[in-house]
Amino acid sequence: MVHQYKLNGYNIVLDTCSGSVHVVDEVAFDIIAMYKDNSPEQIVNYIISAYKNENITEQDVLECIEAVKSLEEAGKLFTPDTYENMAFDFKNRNTVIKALCLHVAHTCNLNCEYCFASQGKYHGERALMSFEVGKRALDFLIENSGTRRNLEVDFFGGEPLMNWDVVKELVSYARVQEKIYDKNFRFTLTTNGMLIDDDVIEFSNREMSNVVLSLDGRKEIHDRLRVDYMGRGSYDRIVPKFQEFVKRRGGKNYYMRGTFTHNNTDFTNDIFHMADLGFTELSMEPVVCSPDDASALTESDLPILFEQYEILAKEMIKRKKAGNGFTFYHYMLDLTHGPCIYKRISGCGSGTEYMAVTPTGDLYPCHQFVGDTKYLLGNIWDGVTNKEIQNEFKLCNAYARPECNDCWAKLYCSGGCAANSYHASGKITGIYEYGCELFKKRIECAVMIQVAESEGK
Repeated sequence: MVHQYKLNGYNIVLDTCSGSVHVVDEVAFDIIAMYKDNSPEQIVNYIISAYKNENITEQDVLECIEAVKSLEEAGKLFTPDTYENMAFDFKNRNTVIKALCLHVAHTCNLNCEYCFASQGKYHGERALMSFEVGKRALDFLIENSGTRRNLEVDFFGGEPLMNWDVVKELVSYARVQEKIYDKNFRFTLTTNGMLIDDDVIEFSNREMSNVVLSLDGRKEIHDRLRVDYMGRGSYDRIVPKFQEFVKRRGGKNYYMRGTFTHNNTDFTNDIFHMADLGFTELSMEPVVCSPDDASALTESDLPILFEQYEILAKEMIKRKKAGNGFTFYHYMLDLTHGPCIYKRISGCGSGTEYMAVTPTGDLYPCHQFVGDTKYLLGNIWDGVTNKEIQNEFKLCNAYARPECNDCWAKLYCSGGCAANSYHASGKITGIYEYGCELFKKRIECAVMIQVAESEGK
């Protein structure tokens, strides 16, 4: 499958199954578009007519057609999709668990209006995970990881720093177990920053492979929704803490993670604000909420958001050349190596390789399903008992959705987020069309950035 588009002065041709990217002139761009459905004679006649003021000859067109044919024969253009059977086979063969999201706190010290987790309670009661439950969760992970050595654990909430002592105890326990079982734990912490202090910074910078720091950008944007229970904004309290955290972390292995809503569709200004504060590892996610929520993105927002992603891409190129560049999570794309084909076609692994653990030890496919009893998989003592639901997730991949059959981006999104699909369509193999459109625009921009860098522009 081939995807062609024009962005920032480049004519880009993306061969999705091989991953090849071609930057071509206007004539070649049109020839490639016509190549599969037209004869050489038809292509010649059209091109000569369309470019009659540019002295294009029949020989020029035929040589270009021959070059396209050579790329096709080399497997770099119009490459056939041969991955469908592999997609389902991979998930059926793979039974090891490699990552857990530990919900150490189903409570939060902020009262963010758009919180998908109902202010950290996940539509249930406030709760903190005990060390005993967390310890059993780590044992469960080790027991179900097979021969896999590298394991990942995310400390999540609510706000995990509200149960900080247990987090530290669990890390210490894991460090002992990894020596016994020849495992290597990689820990991540996600925090709103309110409780960051020297102990959190010191411990995290020693033990956490990555930290995710929640900031929505400009003060007026952040403080509109990310408030405490007194209704006070949190920006002034957390930004200095984040700056110190990142400084002492050496400016790496972290993400400033924001959310944009209908109220700040000019979200690039929030990203640039974070960059101007000195943060260089940035992420900004579109809000996912009920369509009748005041924060919900609308159809009329889409053209604005597309433009914003293009503005972001161009500014990133500009800033990198000026020596003050930053990374954007959704534009991180390795065109040379990139994810292996297993990752590309099997999806994120929720419900199979990755699970969320509640404070009471229940297992869910991921944090966005927690609290929905239909998707309760089991618990950390008995393991996965709801095999029917787990089997649904085994079949949840880039080829499970008929709507994705002809989508050029399916090997980049791997079928998309199962939770977003479920909340939008009522089934995990449905699609979240709005999210699909945003994702495709982000990939176009990410590829364009790679093209610009490769051409030294």
